[in-house]
Amino acid sequence: MSDISFFSRVGNLFKGFMSLWIQDVEKEHPEIAYQNRIDAMVSKYAKLKDVTAAVLRRREDIDSRLNKQGEELKRVAADLEAAVATGQDDLAVVLIQKKEALEASIASLSVEFEQSRRDAEEAKSSLNSMKAEIAKLKDERDSMLAKLQSAQARIQIQDQLEGLSVEADVRALDNVREHINNTAARAKLGAELADSDLDNKLAQLRVSSGAISARATLEKLKEAQAAKAAGSKTL
Repeated sequence: MSDISFFSRVGNLFKGFMSLWIQDVEKEHPEIAYQNRIDAMVSKYAKLKDVTAAVLRRREDIDSRLNKQGEELKRVAADLEAAVATGQDDLAVVLIQKKEALEASIASLSVEFEQSRRDAEEAKSSLNSMKAEIAKLKDERDSMLAKLQSAQARIQIQDQLEGLSVEADVRALDNVREHINNTAARAKLGAELADSDLDNKLAQLRVSSGAISARATLEKLKEAQAAKAAGSKTL
């Protein structure tokens, strides 16, 4: 018993996994889900159609039997009148019994016919309802799939627009900014290296020394001119 219970639980678990897997597949492919439902309803419609046909055949069979027995009852009634009129009592008794049996059978068949008529109407109504449901489901399938395709198209366009504006363009500008910043940093690094180079410092020192020497020479020239001017005034 425990083994049976174990395998039953495993079977139920497997069915559960399969059900979840099928649901996931149907979500990814709704056209399959709709088609499966439509095919199932079409199959039920075909079976219901066979049942309805059988109900209609039964109704027609009962109606045919009623008509035959009705015609037979008319003949028996006529024969009974003739037997009574001609004094054939023995034959009249038989015809009376046959007439009563026919009347009872017709009454029973009438009840059956009325029931078969209602059954036929219900079967036809169910058949028409299922046919309408199939058509409705097909319309829903077309509408929902068109809605899904439209939504997917909008999402794709939005993704493309977001990808163009946010991902591609911004990433390209980031690369440009990084390149510009790197170039500026390299230029600044070259200037800093030039400032710290010994030869550059010596050259700057020489330039400064030359300027000091020139200024000293200028001062001497000014002093000489001043002395010369003073001597001219003394003469």
